[in-house]
Amino acid sequence: MGLDAEAVAAAIGLPPLTHKPGWLLSLYPQAAEGGGCFRSTYRPERDYVARGAAKDPARAAEQAGRRARRTLRRYCAANGLNRLGTLTYDGQGCHDPLATREHVKGFFRELRAGLGGKPMPYVWVPEWHKTGHGLHVHFAVGRYVPRSVISSAWGRGFVHIKLLGDLPVGSGPLGEARRAAGYLSKYVAKTFTDPDARILGLHRYGLAQGFTPTKVSLHGTSADDVIDQASQFFGMAPARRWSSGEVEGWKAPPAIWAQWGR
Repeated sequence: MGLDAEAVAAAIGLPPLTHKPGWLLSLYPQAAEGGGCFRSTYRPERDYVARGAAKDPARAAEQAGRRARRTLRRYCAANGLNRLGTLTYDGQGCHDPLATREHVKGFFRELRAGLGGKPMPYVWVPEWHKTGHGLHVHFAVGRYVPRSVISSAWGRGFVHIKLLGDLPVGSGPLGEARRAAGYLSKYVAKTFTDPDARILGLHRYGLAQGFTPTKVSLHGTSADDVIDQASQFFGMAPARRWSSGEVEGWKAPPAIWAQWGR
């Protein structure tokens, strides 16, 4: 969204990215977070595995779930999606996943039109009702939208939306957006762990195109090195930091993750 990766790299004063052994951090400046790992020159041969034929399906599902949660968190944070809403069907509900997706597409077209027609970032996640009422939809946006506009755009039942609160003192829109992403991620995670929640052949969530956060690759000699490079750009130390060294029995390459701001 107007953020140039080369400009960010120049602002940080990065050395040229190389293929030498070392630490690589994928930094998402708009989302104020990054994650990476140590990379060696050794690259093990990988056998092709057909989709759905993983040697350890449970582990593959867990990893896919983590990737989906990361994508949602970064997208929500980068675009300030701090208002969480729900769309519910009236009557007998809707039990057709394809129809629900068409309804959601129509909803966001109408919502944009009702707000002036300008493209806007959003995320939505379908969820099955526990009561057998079919599907309902959770979504997040990053601006105030009158409830009447949402209701008119949906036109199929009930709507609810709220600005997330109850955050620690000092939190701002970034913290609110991360909280929204946390809620949405729970619904997405279910589709990886609960076979009944998965809809084969369909994406587990949807988001507006054109608002993907920019990624900048930082290379350094140590974990502290790449974290320091990122902190130099943000002008502050990380608010949260994690290392695989804290995990007993970690079997993958050493890894790190950090968030800046609140």
